[in-house]
Amino acid sequence: MFKKAQKQKSKLRLGIDGPSGSGKTWGALAIASAFGDKIAVIDTECGSASLYSDHFDFDVLELRDDFAPERYVEAIRMAEKAGYDVLVIDSISHEWEGVGGCLDIQNRLGGRYTDWAKVTPRHDLFVNALVSSSLHIIVTLRTKTEYIIEKNQHGKDTPRKVGTAPKQRDGLEYELTAVFNLCPQHIASVSKDRTGLFDGKDFRLDASVGRELLAWLDSGIAPPDHKAALNTAQDMQQLSDAWNAIPSHLKRDCLPLKEANKARLAQVEQTAAPVKRKRRARGKVGEVG
Repeated sequence: MFKKAQKQKSKLRLGIDGPSGSGKTWGALAIASAFGDKIAVIDTECGSASLYSDHFDFDVLELRDDFAPERYVEAIRMAEKAGYDVLVIDSISHEWEGVGGCLDIQNRLGGRYTDWAKVTPRHDLFVNALVSSSLHIIVTLRTKTEYIIEKNQHGKDTPRKVGTAPKQRDGLEYELTAVFNLCPQHIASVSKDRTGLFDGKDFRLDASVGRELLAWLDSGIAPPDHKAALNTAQDMQQLSDAWNAIPSHLKRDCLPLKEANKARLAQVEQTAAPVKRKRRARGKVGEVG
């Protein structure tokens, strides 16, 4: 059934990409500072985020040597359970092309196209963890670095470093609220912006950008509480209806709760069954008499 569309409050899914030295980590932390006091950082860049710990207050978890999708998922779940307000993942490029990442997994399986049938589900679990998380999430992405030749102010040919495609699987940007592209001069533009706040603008990443994003995310009605609907189901039909109302990308996170309530309702039905049988039996006796 169709119904009137309404904007709901939502969680941030922000991507920041750019070449080395463009300010991705600093920009991510500056924006995160507007989203609460409890900031977590998953650092895959050999401790680079901690270099800014005298400017920003955050907790860090460093991933090294193995960047399998499951390690990212585990780290995201840890941040959720710890009750952080916002999570920065610096960067998610390692999940794709790092040691133990998807490209490495596919290569170790044999490098055949058919091997992606085993790798893609593992990558999809990582993407689902990003999309379904209860936290605001900011991710950084490395970009391929190229040099272009330009004329300087004196008319001489001068090489300039630029970033091109982000190092991640094609299509990931579809899952994000916005994607900011940084240049070596630390100026951001957007390649995607569902908020409409920054489209067509050049700007620097600071806390004011975070405040604008947060205000946009909070301007809407409260989203449905799917977990509460599962917990308050009075019978199997209500549980089924509550489950069917959950978007597919959130189902995995809600599955343990669904199974727990299914067991609860089965126990209720099992307890009630003898009483119902006795009532039916008394009814039949009354009919015979």
